[in-house]
This record gives sequence, structure tokens and C-alpha cells, in this order.
Amino acid sequence: MMKIKEQQLSQRVENVQNYYGTTLSSKEDLVTNVCTVDKPPSDEIKAILKIVHPDVQQRFYGCGTPFPPLLTGATVLDLGCGSGRDCFILSKLVGPEGNVIGVDTTLEQIEFAKSYVEYHREAYGYNKSNVHFIHGNIESLDLLNLPPNSVDVIVSNCVINLATAKSDVLQGMAQLLKPGGEIYFADIFSDRRLSQELKNDPLLIGECIGDVLYYGDFVRIARDAGFRDIRIVASHLKTICNKSIEEKLGNARLYSMTLRLFKIELEDSCEDYGQAAIYKGNLPGAPTHFMFDQEQVFETGKVVPICRNTADIICKSRYHSLFSVVGGGRTHYGVFNGKTTLSKFAASVDPIYALSSCGC
Repeated sequence: MMKIKEQQLSQRVENVQNYYGTTLSSKEDLVTNVCTVDKPPSDEIKAILKIVHPDVQQRFYGCGTPFPPLLTGATVLDLGCGSGRDCFILSKLVGPEGNVIGVDTTLEQIEFAKSYVEYHREAYGYNKSNVHFIHGNIESLDLLNLPPNSVDVIVSNCVINLATAKSDVLQGMAQLLKPGGEIYFADIFSDRRLSQELKNDPLLIGECIGDVLYYGDFVRIARDAGFRDIRIVASHLKTICNKSIEEKLGNARLYSMTLRLFKIELEDSCEDYGQAAIYKGNLPGAPTHFMFDQEQVFETGKVVPICRNTADIICKSRYHSLFSVVGGGRTHYGVFNGKTTLSKFAASVDPIYALSSCGC
């Protein structure tokens, strides 16, 4: 069984390398609309993209904009970095004191990305480059000689769907992340399990379709790896724009989703412990509100009831400086429904902790 798995992995890697190293020379060579971005990037990212070399941008095949806030000085790992476009954006976001590591299984992509390292160092005015690229397999992150618990943030842009052993990818990320670290990635998911025929089609795999995960299966894999609370930041129904491939998919629907996961001990459901968060409005570029996920938006200065998972994420991650958390979290009030009124919340708060903030 192990030998069969190794053979499957070897064949998948070879297929992906051929598609992204030989078949595709630019994003115009894609035959579907799946590996494209649905939502325009922020003004900050647009400004950085004006500096990123056009040739690098031309070989970009991502489906999202996986750039979380508060990256200054961070060590960021980009899985499936391809031509390096996202790495060079991250290079600017982390600043000269930060560190960006790009990993890709296709040697041609890695060599291409390396050839633009000096260009971007000069464009950003850095004394030395803060980006380096590694040729390696994201399903074998333990073989990259990266220290465990050494990465603040892991990003990926439409790549995990290409992996055969997706559980190995998640397990590897869990090992590399620091406690409190974040995975923030964009990928393609399906609303059902696809047939084995599609999973074996090299063209569909290369187009980020054939081996996409049913979202429910991803949740199970992520929880097995220790990420028990998955937050959806964005979700868009994908158009295929290829009639023959649409017919192969039948009624299956594909979604481009941006997710965030944290290396924090959390429950697998949102529970009410009488807590709330107050966003301080101090995130650069977000003076009026902070969108944590699709269901949780914090307006500046407003007391917002939160479940204990959200409280723990805020207090134990790099986001702790953005919030004050109210409530000690000692008493359980049942399942958190996100609709707790302020008066009900105020009555449930332990007065001892009413003015406490993260780290108490």
C-alpha cells in the first residue's frame, strides 16, 4: 500500500511539474477560468503590484489574495509559490526585518522566481533580500530543513488542491507553525466529492479542478491535523468557461474560498462563555471596522459578543493588540448563536473581568 501511495505521489508531482513547467508559459494558456482571482485586491496590494515585475505577474495562476494583516517582521511561508508573485508581495508586507520562504515542486518555476530576487530587492530599497526559494514538495515539508515551530504565517494560493496527500500538507503546516500562528490560504473546493475519473485527469488536475476537495472532507482533514475551527474569509462560485469540462463536472459546483486556521487549542464548535470583543480601530487601513471572517465583522469601539474560540484566537495570536476582550470565560452559557443581545451579554459578564483585555 505504501509503495502504491509513493507511486501515485510521484506521478502527480510529475504531472504538475509538466503542466506548470512546460504546458503553461503564462496565465493565457489556462483553458478554464478556475485559476483566476474573483475579487480585486486591496489598494495596498494594488500599489505593491505596480512594483512587482510584469513577467512575474504574467505567470501567476492563483485564485485569491491570501495576504492577512499585521505581517511586519513576520516569517511567512508560501506553499506552491510558483513564479514568486505572492512572495514578492509578501516581501514588501513583512518589511526588511521579515522573512519570506517560497516552496514549489516545479524546478522551472523556482529558477524563474530566483532570477527576480535581486530585482525586487532593489525595487524595495532593501540592503539584502528577505526572500528565498526552495525546490521541494509541499506534501513532505519535513524534508525542507525548516525548523519546527518557526513560521508565523503560512499562505498558499490555489495549490493544496494539486496535492495527492492533502492530510500530509496540513500535518506539515501544523509542525512548522509557531504556537498562535496562522494559515491563511485561498483554494478551490467542491460542493460534493468528484469522481475518480476526474481525479485522474492530468488536464483537470492542472486546472485546479480534478482533485479539489469536497469542503466537508477538508474540514475533517484540518481537524485531524489539529485545526479545529476553520474560518471562511471569502467564498465565490467559480465559472469554468469551458463547455466540455463543464459537462464532465455535471451538477458539481466549484468555489474559490479563502480560509484562516490557527495553531491554537480550540473547541470544534462555537460555545458561549459570556465574552465580547471591542475592536480598537488601530489596524492600518481599517479605522472603522475589521473583518475577521464572513460572519464576524467588528466595528470600532462596539462591544461584539464572541464565542470562546474567537476570544482565544484574538488573545493568543498576533491580533491581540487590536482588541480588548471582555469577560473571563469561566461560565458556559450553551451554544454560541452569534445573536446575543448587548443587554443579555452585559448581565452575564463576570464583573471581575468586565474590563479585562487580552493576556489577562
